Amino acid sequence: MLVDSHSHLDFPDFGDDLDGIVARAASAGVGRIVTISTRVRRLSALLAIAERFPDVYCSVGTHPHQADEEDGISASELIALARHPKVVAFGEAGLDYFYQHGSREAQARGFRTHIAAARATGLPLVIHTREADDDCGRILEDEMTKGSFRAVLHCYTGGRDLAMKAISLGLSISFTGILTFKKSQALRDLAAELPADRIMVETDAPYLAPGKFRGKRNEPSYVVEIAKVLAETRGVSLVEISRQTTENFFRLFSKVPAPKAEA
Repeated sequence: MLVDSHSHLDFPDFGDDLDGIVARAASAGVGRIVTISTRVRRLSALLAIAERFPDVYCSVGTHPHQADEEDGISASELIALARHPKVVAFGEAGLDYFYQHGSREAQARGFRTHIAAARATGLPLVIHTREADDDCGRILEDEMTKGSFRAVLHCYTGGRDLAMKAISLGLSISFTGILTFKKSQALRDLAAELPADRIMVETDAPYLAPGKFRGKRNEPSYVVEIAKVLAETRGVSLVEISRQTTENFFRLFSKVPAPKAEA
């Protein structure tokens, strides 16, 4: 079994194809999908999808691109929304200095607010960080002094220093189809080095289709291709990487029910 720990099933790219997407994921051995929030104010759309499919769950949060748009949403509001049984995480929140769609000040405020919600509830935070390694690391270290929290740096493309800092703070690292790209050798080298109990896989669908499907719309079933490359990179079997990343997922996303063991 594999898990797609990060997708965006509410995005218009999927249109009326949701039934097919979820069915193809199940056929490929993907047992759980988490569809990730980018706007708190649009949570209802995610909940409609998560409630429609038994093996789909969602998060609640504000993407850094929308940091100004949703500036001022409180940790208590996030916590209240996370009481829904299908909401299993916060985010994605964090820092994105590549596009700079949200002001850096609003991004930082939102990031810290989401961390506070994660700390208060024990639910994990899905962190988006791009071209912001130093500030991300600084905020993570500072916030950890206020009390521990659980989180994953999703779609990791940052440097080794931030990755190792995150690991030292008890956080996890997740890889997308970028891991499969020809020019991503440095990222594969990092993936080979990380502790086995801190790695996960995701698609970030509809974006970043793995090399085999490059140029096409990504979807959760393609997480298998990412797992294959991660397994090859780490010198283990696909069965082993599937087991390890899935165990890591359920340990971090502990609100998601794990499948019952067969008798």
